[in-house]
Amino acid sequence: MSSMKNHVDMYDSSIWGKKDVSSGKGVKDENFPVGSLLISKHLRPHVQAYYNFARVIDDIADSEILTSEEKVFRLDGMQAVLCDNIPAPDRADIMTARFLRNSLIETCVSFETATDLLIAFRQDAVKNRYETFAELLDYCRYSANPVGHYLLDLHKENALIKPASDALCTSLQILNHLQDCKTDLIKLNRCYIPLDMLRAEYVEIDAIRDIGTVSGLRNVFNYILDYVDDLNLEAERLVQQIVNRRLKMESSIILSLARFLTDHLRKEDPLATRVKLNYKDALKAMFYSFPHIL
Repeated sequence: MSSMKNHVDMYDSSIWGKKDVSSGKGVKDENFPVGSLLISKHLRPHVQAYYNFARVIDDIADSEILTSEEKVFRLDGMQAVLCDNIPAPDRADIMTARFLRNSLIETCVSFETATDLLIAFRQDAVKNRYETFAELLDYCRYSANPVGHYLLDLHKENALIKPASDALCTSLQILNHLQDCKTDLIKLNRCYIPLDMLRAEYVEIDAIRDIGTVSGLRNVFNYILDYVDDLNLEAERLVQQIVNRRLKMESSIILSLARFLTDHLRKEDPLATRVKLNYKDALKAMFYSFPHIL
């Protein structure tokens, strides 16, 4: 009876629910700079508004206490506030949609850069397996690539460089999936590692729950990292073609960090520990970025 009471207290029949839902993630868990000092000062509040909205809807999708149906209802509610400005409670998580709406209108950035994220997170709410790598790439199209589009549009960059941006954003997303593959499976019963790749190596999905990576799973990881290497190579065009010097430097740093994290994931075991970037990686990334802005 008490568990039922908690469930009712946590969520009502509205599309917003009663309480904030947090996955417990924050800036300290991010691999790459978000709205850093490299972004022009007058644009930082807009980048922060976009990030805050993305964090809230990500937390909804990754909630361990909401059902799939409840997650979709909340995400629909966030879109209704964002796109239609419908009345909603003055609560911190919902306010992020209002702030972003105002920001997108002010900057003339497409609402699709936000609503595409909602497509991905609705998918997270109802889909927990990916049969093929093509399915995973389609997910990245909505979960990651809109972030690059947002930054390029905000800085009035040429739309022709968006494919190179997509390469970098997809790289970052896949790297994050590899980092968190064990946690995602244990906590959310969600696995982004393509099932056909696991079957090709005769690996059961439960092997991802283990304390160490078996050889077949290591082969899968390495194959995925080979693809990430190609994405990072394609992303070099982004750094070369961005006009805004601050955004060029930020993109260069992020690309370097993506390469460093790829190298870490080749050498370290994401099932034994959370493979992550370190302070030396950050310093090297900043050093390598300078030639791109001269």
